[in-house]
Parts: sequence; C-alpha cells; structure tokens
Amino acid sequence: MVPTRSLPGHIRFNDALSDGARQTFRRVNIGHDDIAFLQYTGGTTGVSKGAMLLHRNIVANMLQAGQWVKPVVREGQEIIVTALPLYHIFSLTANLMVFTEIGALNVLITNPRDIHGFVKELKKYKVTAMTGVNTLFNALLHDPAFATVDFSSWKLTLGGGMAVQKAVAEKWKQVTGVPLIEAYGLTETSPAACINPMDLKEYNGTIGVPVPSTDIEIRDANGQPVGPGEQGELCVKGPQVMKGYWNRPDETAKVMDANGFLSTGDMAVITPDGFVKLVDRKKDMILVSGFNVYPNEIEDVIATHPGVVEVACIGMPDEKSGEVVKVFVVKKDPALTEHDIIAHCRANLTGYKVPKYVEFRTELPKTNVGKILRRALRDQSVAVQA
Repeated sequence: MVPTRSLPGHIRFNDALSDGARQTFRRVNIGHDDIAFLQYTGGTTGVSKGAMLLHRNIVANMLQAGQWVKPVVREGQEIIVTALPLYHIFSLTANLMVFTEIGALNVLITNPRDIHGFVKELKKYKVTAMTGVNTLFNALLHDPAFATVDFSSWKLTLGGGMAVQKAVAEKWKQVTGVPLIEAYGLTETSPAACINPMDLKEYNGTIGVPVPSTDIEIRDANGQPVGPGEQGELCVKGPQVMKGYWNRPDETAKVMDANGFLSTGDMAVITPDGFVKLVDRKKDMILVSGFNVYPNEIEDVIATHPGVVEVACIGMPDEKSGEVVKVFVVKKDPALTEHDIIAHCRANLTGYKVPKYVEFRTELPKTNVGKILRRALRDQSVAVQA
C-alpha cells in the first residue's frame, strides 16, 4: 500500500541501521524538559507546524487521561480498536500510551477506509473500547454489516479530532448501545484538554469539561475573558501544553501568552451547567451580511437528512453580503436534489444561514486521519469562481 518514492538527498533506512551499528552507544540523560516529540499539526487550516512536546507534557497527559478513564477500565482486560494511525497525537497518546499502560490489547486497523475489511476485524475480538473521528464512525454506520457486530462487550467509544455530529452520535448509540463520548484536544496539548464524563448516557453536544490540572478561558477578540454563555476563543493552560513550535518563534508568539495560555483557534461557549460547547474553528467562520455563521451548525443540520452520507460547509465571496454559504454533499439517496437540501435547511435554520450553493460530490477531501479538508474545498471553489 506504500508507493515507491525517492526523495532528493534521502538516506536509505538499511544504510542508517548499518551506520548506527558501527557507532559506540553513549547514553544520553533525558529529563522532563527535553523534547519527546516534534509532533506536526494537521495543517487543515494552514501550514503544518512542529509542536515541541516535552516528556513532561506527554507524561502529564497520560496521567490526566488515565485518571479520566480509570473508573470504566480494568487493568489487563481491555481490547481497544485503533483505527487512527499511531503517528496522530490522538491515537499516539490515548491508544498507544494510555491503554498500553493499563495492559490493553490494541487492535490495529491498518486500512480503515476498507470498511468491509474493518467490520470483519471487529467481529474477531470482544472489543471493549474504540477511538476515532466523526467521519470514521459515520462510514461504519453506513455499512449494513456493522449492525451485525456483537456489541455486548463494548463499553466506551471516544470521538475526537473533529466535531462529532449529533446525527452520527445518536445513530451510534442506537446501533451499538454505547454512547459516543466527545473529547477535545490539539496536537499542541498532547492532546487531551477537555473530555466528557465517562458515565455519560447520551450525546450532549459538548466537549465536556477540562481534564485535571487544566485551566481554560473563553476570550473575546481583544483577549479579554468573557462570561458564561458568551462566545469567544477557547484558551487552554496546563502541564500538557507544548513548549512552542519548532524553529517558529513567530508562530509560537501568535498562540501562547506570557501566562502560559494557548489560543486554540476554536470558538466556544460555557453552558449554564459548566460544560464547554465548541462552536467552530475561528478561521472557518463565515460572515454573511455582518452575521457570524459557523459551518458546524450547517453541517449538523444537513447531516440529519436521511439522504445524506457526508457534508462540508464553507464560505464563498459575494458582492452583496460579503460571503455566502456553500455546502458539499455526498448522497446516500441518488434522487436527492439541491432543492431537498435547501428546503431541509430552511425548515431548520435562520434565513441567512441557508446555503446559497449546493454541490454534490462522490467523496470529500480528507486528511490521513479522516478529517474533512474545508480549506481544500474553499481553494477549489475560489479557483473555479475566478
């Protein structure tokens, strides 16, 4: 599955091993403040950057996440499905480190896009836990064979990496009997920052509350904290927050302040009961005639239409209103029309949030871990419009 490649100035792996074998081993003292990983960001909204994650960052997040799941896991008895690549920070910390530390068996799914093969693997094990992203859960739910899996041993499904859609979470609970619990984190936070309670019975539309030893603030455009119920940018402070970006002090200064708070780039609000509700990525916000429109809300509504498999929403330049909403839809029902999508939106959304453009696609561009690339869709649409 890996294509043959040759990069300029490359060093063959076998040559590196041979060179290493001729060297004398010298033990290097490693401390908590040494870099454990140069963990590169997904690059979904810009150029990928190397987050300097120190040993203390990773150890702290293992302890934080480990304590969070402790009430529902049994040492040496868990079987967790690992469908995200282990180089992704979610899978790296949660699956490889936290669950390995408690003696769990990791079932590696090497090609999660092969849904038929994925389901066959699930049937071989008495699975107890699974992590993944919304698009992965959605793809499994659309395969009829998934409903035939024995879910009697399942007790924990954790969604992260991108927003979990209400329609997907409710369908997941219906099919598996297990709630889809949403967590939130970033490459820059090793990754866990907020997680919902493990005993949550139903999807609640939030990313939960901060993990232990973690502070959050919701800040306005001037960097000032706002009150409960007010929208602003989510900022995080804790022992899991990165040192900065590798060789990018300019980018580091944009997101980290003198008090150690990291600006996440995500818009959020604190609900009356103290949970953090994610609104959307700050860079993805659409400004329609002076009103803020967030793609997640549009996508959540369209995803509830029975004729839709997947949806993505972006803003398009418009002479009259500044921007307008455009959606990209993958059909489940071949007879689905643009009129159907617009009518569904008009019945569930305020007028200015209703899409002006609907484009049907056979598939949507995604990252290696399955996150939909709105930026790629935006670039393609602007190029066509130009």
